[in-house]
Amino acid sequence: MKNFDDIRFQDLQEGLYDPNIFKAFFLAGGPGSGKTFVTHSAFAGHGLKVVNSDAAFENALKKNGLSLKMPESEEETRDMLRARAKATSGKMMDLAIMGRLGMVIDGTGRDYDKISGQTRMLKELGYDTYMVFINTTLDVALERNRGRERQVPEYYTKRSWETVQSHMGKFQNLFGAANFILIDNNKSDKELTTAVISKANKSIRGFLGQKIKSYTAKRWMATERKLRRRW
Repeated sequence: MKNFDDIRFQDLQEGLYDPNIFKAFFLAGGPGSGKTFVTHSAFAGHGLKVVNSDAAFENALKKNGLSLKMPESEEETRDMLRARAKATSGKMMDLAIMGRLGMVIDGTGRDYDKISGQTRMLKELGYDTYMVFINTTLDVALERNRGRERQVPEYYTKRSWETVQSHMGKFQNLFGAANFILIDNNKSDKELTTAVISKANKSIRGFLGQKIKSYTAKRWMATERKLRRRW
């Protein structure tokens, strides 16, 4: 997968020939759910572009000499950097949409209204949309968070877990059962790799292999072909 820091203008121009064109996958899972591991495992080798404000945020923390332990004393500066990271990821998503590139929108799933709005907008443009929901128990999420380099306060992990869990049913309705992948990530990475990840990867390959059905998408592609023939 490519992060958007690696995307060249040429990639956007070649959107018409992107094998994953008009495919968008949303990730959901709070701190300690193991989303990073799942992203690199289940989506490996598919060439999807990744929109991830967390990666930009973590880089900003390091660049500005802030602790990854998220102490309260640095909260004001940290909030400013987080806002900038989210704005940057929003711009990168806009770039991907310009080329109708296939992408993974890596998030926690805490903001249902935002995801619902993005999904509606992508569908109107002709995208097929899917969700991969990474599920853990609260105890597992708390334990993993304690072992992370970039920890978040325990109260935040608990609150985030409760919020994301409360949205699970709504996400299933939003994306539809056929386009919703639930991954139980309560086991170790090794156990997950040998069982659940292979199943998720197979589902993702199946989604990516589906032909484009949207009339809007087909019309956009036809228009692009005509324009390129004129070049």
